[in-house]
Amino acid sequence: MTMEETVARALLVRHWAASNSGDADAEHDIYADDVIVEYPQSGEIIRGRSNIQALRTRHPAVRTFTVRRILGSGDLWVTEFVLTYDGKPTQTVSIMEFSAGRVVRETQYFADPFDPPAWRSQWVELRE
Repeated sequence: MTMEETVARALLVRHWAASNSGDADAEHDIYADDVIVEYPQSGEIIRGRSNIQALRTRHPAVRTFTVRRILGSGDLWVTEFVLTYDGKPTQTVSIMEFSAGRVVRETQYFADPFDPPAWRSQWVELRE
């Protein structure tokens, strides 16, 4: 891992820990002032760190973030995590693009849990 990748991973670990603890300032330190954040499922685009921070700090739900894994190299990093809204877990993927040590673009995908269909039970195992 290069020094830049070590720094990017550390920034992401700090970001997700701050997100989980509710430290809005530390959570948003990772973003460039002109960041673009997209939520493809709702069709929303949020422009600018101040707008994304305002949106997130006014979220009505109690949220927790449980990081499953962080993968990446260079300027492209992916975090898989469980975002829990008022006790309801949502599987989430965040794709972040870095430039000059800050996130300039993030895309987040959200997936609600569903019961596995019985027809495929002979080929799968269930996570605990």
